[in-house]
This record gives sequence, structure tokens and C-alpha cells, in this order.
Amino acid sequence: MAEAEDAADFAGDPDGLGRLWTPHRMIYIRGEGKPPHDEAGRDCPFCVAAARSDEDGLIVARGRFVYAVLNLYPYNSGHLMTVPFRHVADYPDLTADEVAELGSFTQRAMQVLRAVYAPHGFNLGMNQGNVAGAGIAGHLHQHVVPRWGGDTNFMPVVARTRVLPQLLADARTAIAAAWGGDG
Repeated sequence: MAEAEDAADFAGDPDGLGRLWTPHRMIYIRGEGKPPHDEAGRDCPFCVAAARSDEDGLIVARGRFVYAVLNLYPYNSGHLMTVPFRHVADYPDLTADEVAELGSFTQRAMQVLRAVYAPHGFNLGMNQGNVAGAGIAGHLHQHVVPRWGGDTNFMPVVARTRVLPQLLADARTAIAAAWGGDG
């Protein structure tokens, strides 16, 4: 009986709320495996992803200068990033060819996500630098986040949890097939 009482003390008073535990997110929260913001090299997750197979790297399409990859920690299903292959941190440091392909990949990402998920809108953006919120500031990347009316519900606001209806591997397959990849 003492063990049950100790467990109840640890769990706190019942409040009628269910709990959705997402311990896998602790890797992200702790920044495990995340390279320092000003460091280049083999530890960069974008460089590592580009060197993997499309399936293992969650890459949905590759161009000459840029690739499109699913976000490992998505805000919504289908959250893509368009990323230059070259490890470069600052948008003005991109070549004209890289800028052009980054733009065309972003357009294509929106078209494909509309075909696969029928979102009501998008958030597009780059966070340049650590203080601007860049999770990996050393390698430029642009987010393409599909949005739906009501997709910001109580879960992220109150519980700091996102509920995603599709596994990343399944999303990668569907998006790559619609993009014209190997699906």
C-alpha cells in the first residue's frame, strides 16, 4: 500500500486530464546531436540528410543545388524545408543559381502539398541566426508549412504537444510520389 501512496504522491492530485507523453521529443528539446550554430561540417543534420538515401534522409526531391526534406520535428503534417546542398548560413551568400532553385523548389513544394493535403494556406520562412530562432543556424533552410483552419488547437497552446495524423515515412512517400520522385 505504501508504494501505491508514494506513486500517487509522485503523480500529483487527479485533475481529470489525460496525458499524452512524447518522450522522443526530449532529443530535440535537449539539442542532442545538434551542432553548434556557427560550426560547419559532418555533424550538420542537413549535410547528413543529403548524404543519405531519400527514404532515410526524409528527402522528397533533389535538384541540382537544392533539395526538399521533411522536417524531423514538424509543426504540421507535410512540413517541408527547402535546403541548399552547399553548407551556407546566410541568404546573401547563396549564388544566383541557388536562389533561383530555392525559389522554384518552394513553389513546387506548395503545389505538391496542395495536391497531397489540400491545405488552406502556408507559412513560409527562414530564421537567419540563432537569435532569430534558427534551430540549425549554420545551414540555411526555408520552411514550407501547410496550414488549415483550426490547426492551432489547444494541444500546442496548452499541452505544448503537436498531434500529427501521419508518420514521416508515409508523408515522405506521398509527397515524393506527387513531386514526381520515386515515392
